[in-house]
Amino acid sequence: MVFDIIEEHGSHEQIVVCHNKDIGLKAYIAIHNTTLGPALGGTRMWTYNNDEEALVDVLRLSKGMTYKAAAAGLNLGGGKAVIIGDPKKEKTEAMFRAFGRFVNSLNGKYITAEDVGTTVKDMEYVFMETPYVTGIPKDFGGSGDPSPYTAHGVLMGIKASCKEKFGTDELKGVRVTVQGLGNVGHNLCEYLHQEGAILTVADIDKERVKRVQEKLGAKVTDPNTIVTEETDVFAPCALGAIVNDDTIGNLKCKVIAGGANNILKEHRHGDALMEMGILYAPDYVANAGGLMNVFVELEGYSPDRAFEKTRQVYHNLLKVFEIAKRDNIPTYKAADRLAEERIHTIGRLNQQHNGKSTRPYTTLREVLKR
Repeated sequence: MVFDIIEEHGSHEQIVVCHNKDIGLKAYIAIHNTTLGPALGGTRMWTYNNDEEALVDVLRLSKGMTYKAAAAGLNLGGGKAVIIGDPKKEKTEAMFRAFGRFVNSLNGKYITAEDVGTTVKDMEYVFMETPYVTGIPKDFGGSGDPSPYTAHGVLMGIKASCKEKFGTDELKGVRVTVQGLGNVGHNLCEYLHQEGAILTVADIDKERVKRVQEKLGAKVTDPNTIVTEETDVFAPCALGAIVNDDTIGNLKCKVIAGGANNILKEHRHGDALMEMGILYAPDYVANAGGLMNVFVELEGYSPDRAFEKTRQVYHNLLKVFEIAKRDNIPTYKAADRLAEERIHTIGRLNQQHNGKSTRPYTTLREVLKR
């Protein structure tokens, strides 16, 4: 069963099972490809229905990180980790420190960060055991919460998509529906508000909705029906697979560009969007701002340089749209082509990454000794 799942999701360089019965740690680390550099990708904590579901998720997400880094022009490979458990009830310091030891055992071939269900504080615990973690608190030389940078990259993606679809990247008066008001969605709404966009929002968390409504004057709609809202831009910022057999026939948008991963449930849905005349900004290109931010952290962090780097999302998407028009293919295929061409070209120069840290210290404990 396990090997069938792995074969179904293509070639991965390494899959690590992380288990510590005494503290309740059950996790997977998947390293997809390190041709361009060490595999970097966040650690997700989620209440998966079973171990197989978690394995499928980590395999899909790690491959997505390979393509995200390649399309973004970063010298990074793709990896991901998932911890099985309820992030609201089951987190402990010991869990994340034990997980950090598994990360450390890979000697820098995989570098982790926060993701859905994990926080900067969780990464601080991981950092107690390994230097191979980004998104650590600013006090320790890190970048902290990456969501503002992810959101800024999504904003650039929306602007590029509007440039392609409407002939202008000005967002004043443009109707944008934002599904999901977590850290990325909330920050995106603030950026869009500053640009003069007309906002409609939804989230299953009523407190999040209330904050955005009161602060930004956004229209609120039902999270179950936001997909069917008539709008210019639909920005999914919750979990993936929102474009599926049940929703695609009810879409009333002209552009889809958001912060969620794996927006298309299946590739054929991307083909259908092209036939429908809906411009799709491939998610791993549009939401690469957070990855760009933590890449800057590895170089020696500067928030100004990180924000400047996220502007590259705009130009990367325009490249994708140009390839799609040139080759008469859906945009998701064009994004894959952009990423694969870079991996193939650089792969002639490099072999798989063997790790090694660029940090001047070992772990948080070493930092605190200074």
